[in-house]
Amino acid sequence: MDRRSILKITGTLSAAAAATVAFPRLVFAAYNQKAFKNPKVEDSLNELFGGSASTPSGDIKLKAPDIAENGAVVPIEISTSMKVDKIAFMVKENPNPLAIVADIPAGTEPMVKTRVRMGKTTQVTAVVSSDGKLYTASKEVKVTIGGCGG
Repeated sequence: MDRRSILKITGTLSAAAAATVAFPRLVFAAYNQKAFKNPKVEDSLNELFGGSASTPSGDIKLKAPDIAENGAVVPIEISTSMKVDKIAFMVKENPNPLAIVADIPAGTEPMVKTRVRMGKTTQVTAVVSSDGKLYTASKEVKVTIGGCGG
């Protein structure tokens, strides 16, 4: 390999990395803008799952703090023994309630752990899609310092 070939390969890789940083929505096409930008929980669920009717389930384990001292970084975790297609976290009183959506590959243990922003004390809800039905688990988290501009 000569110097010119190495420079061409390096340039191509650099351009791909720059595109990922500059235009993440083009690279990560699974982003559902209507669901994430919607101010209503029910409308976001309709966009994601085709319906918003859900049933509370004791099979879903939602871990979140009772009190979050900083709403900018609130740790949440969900795990379940159910066969799951998709998991979403909703933060009811945020300007845009949908915080995260995770597609769960078949045959894997459904567990999602992340941090969300919360503007004020509100209910955090995990929504699980299993066999075409929606199941939920919720918990109220008290926020002492807002994380969404508060």
